[in-house]
Amino acid sequence: MTEPAMRSDAGPPSDTAPWLADWQSWLSAEKRFSDHTCDAYGRDLSFYLSFLSEQKARVYPPNRLMFRQWLATQQSAHSHATIARRISAIRSFYRFYHRRSPEHLPDISWMKAPKRPHTIPKAPTKQEMSSLLDAVFKRPLADWQNKRDFAVLMLMYGCGLRISEVLSITVSQTPLIDWLRITGKGDKARDVPVLPAVARAVEAARESCPFRPERDDVLFRSSRGSALNARAVQRMTEQLRLSLGLDETTTPHALRHAFATHLLGNGGDLRAIQELLGHASLSTTQRYTSVDVEHLRELHRQIHPRSAKKG
Repeated sequence: MTEPAMRSDAGPPSDTAPWLADWQSWLSAEKRFSDHTCDAYGRDLSFYLSFLSEQKARVYPPNRLMFRQWLATQQSAHSHATIARRISAIRSFYRFYHRRSPEHLPDISWMKAPKRPHTIPKAPTKQEMSSLLDAVFKRPLADWQNKRDFAVLMLMYGCGLRISEVLSITVSQTPLIDWLRITGKGDKARDVPVLPAVARAVEAARESCPFRPERDDVLFRSSRGSALNARAVQRMTEQLRLSLGLDETTTPHALRHAFATHLLGNGGDLRAIQELLGHASLSTTQRYTSVDVEHLRELHRQIHPRSAKKG
């Protein structure tokens, strides 16, 4: 990609539209961010620029007071994760246009999200997961739709896949055997083992589907034959959750949490779980170490040489 020439003021002009387009192209071509991430970053930065416009503040140079005022408007309306992503987008935008001439880059170290409170990922219990999967076939939908939704849930829970990863599986990748090659965030590929129960569920969904997509098309289809989308999976999971009276944290992503939590609770190795989830950093996976703490305490009491139970 041809990089834009540096402006004389070393900062974005009042009309930022061309700069936004160049920056997003760079995110896609050079950083290899997904279309979804590029769109999200673009929206995040637009919110900040709109705030500056409303305050009649200049885009450049970055203004600490304006940033803190904007941050105050975010904290009451958005999650920490959303705020952190928006700040990341803002920092990326400023840095992009100064990476050739670091001496012109103003200090933006103060552009930080508030300290994140320590939270433990919530995941459905094994019993709740069993109920959720069983409930799929109790719905008054066509048999092929129930089999499709069951396969989608099984892939998230049985393989630890993200929604986007499940919905990117193509017909050519079936039938599933022992391993499945998945391309996750940042275009990073990983191989995940496939349980026989998951393979059977996916094959049943493929065989019962009334549509016949081409080999390179995605496997899971909507009721109209188009590619199944993430929002449909989210609605499906929400309907099942409400029918069972499960906690509102029971989302598609929570099934991925359940995959990791239940593996860890059964003695799974943290490094192996990191690889299966496709986490770039072990620190991301380490959040799960506090999830099943009671199980770990009991395991410790049972097997430690100095346990009172052993005399």
